[in-house]
Amino acid sequence: MYPEEMVQPMRAELAEMGFLELRTPEEVDAALKNAKGTTLVFVNSICGCAAGKARPAAALALKHSTRPDRITTVFAGQDGEATAKARSYFSEYPPSSPSIALLRDGKAVFMLERYQIEGRMAEEIAADLTQAFDRFCVPLGASATR
Repeated sequence: MYPEEMVQPMRAELAEMGFLELRTPEEVDAALKNAKGTTLVFVNSICGCAAGKARPAAALALKHSTRPDRITTVFAGQDGEATAKARSYFSEYPPSSPSIALLRDGKAVFMLERYQIEGRMAEEIAADLTQAFDRFCVPLGASATR
């Protein structure tokens, strides 16, 4: 684990965007277990692709007119139990960080894994996210075309 003072700016970057930070398994369950609608779960990391690609992509995507109902984050390598609990909600995907999951009614409907983040520009990643928002972040039954 890294010293907290080293990762605090990385935590703050997402908090300033409105992400709810989940630091314990209990906080994760409280946010995800019975959640209705859509929840974005950002698995944050200290690595360069989180700093240079994933967090900037999230910031861009959240400017989109269609957004998840809730945005949350856990910090891999720092809050291990919370991260493991969050990953249990999308266990069909191997653990990776950074990663970004979109859940609908508590079930994973979209995932960006590290291999889909590293080596790409933030704008490309944001485009993937906004497409997922357009597809999944609408009320059920609101439109037959989505």
